[in-house]
Amino acid sequence: MIASGAGEDARLHLKTPASVDIFTRILTHGPLGRIDVGRQTGFSQAAVTKTVAPLVAQGIIAVDQQAPAGPSAGRPVHPLHVVPSARVVLGLKVNADEVIGVATGMTATILHSVHRPLRSTSPAEVTEAVAVVAEQLADRLGPAVERLIGVGVSVSGDVDSSAGVVRDSPLLGWRDVDLAHPLTARLGVPVQVENDVRALTVAEHWFGVGRDSASFAVVTIGSGIGCGLYLNGDVVSGAYGVAGELGHLPLASPDALCVCGRYGCVEAVASSAAVLRAVRDSTGDRALGLADAAALARAGVPGAVAAFDRAGSAIGAALAAVANLTGPDTVLVAGEGMQDFELYQPSLRRAFEAHAFGAAAGCRLITRAHTFEDWARGAAAAVIRAAVRQDFSPA
Repeated sequence: MIASGAGEDARLHLKTPASVDIFTRILTHGPLGRIDVGRQTGFSQAAVTKTVAPLVAQGIIAVDQQAPAGPSAGRPVHPLHVVPSARVVLGLKVNADEVIGVATGMTATILHSVHRPLRSTSPAEVTEAVAVVAEQLADRLGPAVERLIGVGVSVSGDVDSSAGVVRDSPLLGWRDVDLAHPLTARLGVPVQVENDVRALTVAEHWFGVGRDSASFAVVTIGSGIGCGLYLNGDVVSGAYGVAGELGHLPLASPDALCVCGRYGCVEAVASSAAVLRAVRDSTGDRALGLADAAALARAGVPGAVAAFDRAGSAIGAALAAVANLTGPDTVLVAGEGMQDFELYQPSLRRAFEAHAFGAAAGCRLITRAHTFEDWARGAAAAVIRAAVRQDFSPA
């Protein structure tokens, strides 16, 4: 157990859809005056005041007492903002070789982080490692752990977040693994299991580039090629919990074998492992690491340059497919592979421009350096959203 008072006692108790909408707007766009909150949500100022009053009393929302200065300032606005330290959250990312965990406040700002290596990817080993990292983070929080809302765990692959089950994760070698319920029993607080890219997209929707976007996509380059989508007012989950599997679009050479067991997937030529394998094959040096492969490409070694070009072309074509199908105004390209993005970029942009149709080519492409703590922060953001919407999935 993490703490006797965590979880249930830390719930936000937003009782109506109106209160959820109002609180979400203040959380993601505050500080805001009551009039602005009402204007942006469509609710009356009276409804805003009714929602906010108990949250102010609980110390979850604070009222800025500083009024506008000067003779023409008019009536004081007293903006509202969510107190970041009012609640805390744990977010964890499961990789093939380690678990990364962070503790955050209500605005997903990282307070503490913990890394723990994995000896294997067996469900028992991963569950134990996740629990230990969560307990270590709880210890670092000290008395603040009594304000813990819950724990988020993000995993690569097909994740049924409503059941807390990882249905298929080629990276971990898992099929139909119930992760949420054993962890909930062990930790004593709600646990939300989510696809890692979808969780990252939630973080960008509420606290990042997507805050004011009508539609956007997050594309990640690294051990896999992932895509999260925000369309029609929410992050897309798909009817069966699968959406945005950019890495498994059949846009690569049909003889390229993917880790999922199929041929021709983008990931089969564009993942970090695929690029490294291609460079090793071209040089005959099996001891090369990814940094070595990138150094060879920067030095102009033909086989290495070709491997990164092939990866960039596949990713660019996949980006164009996303733009053509969904019409996002913004695409964020992130992931641990961004450290070598200049090697992918020329062929990626050529392929995107060649295949994006009409006005879809006008979407804004943003690139960003990325760490594994960002992935874990995404898992924390998924918990924050679940807590606000009152829809933690596992029993």
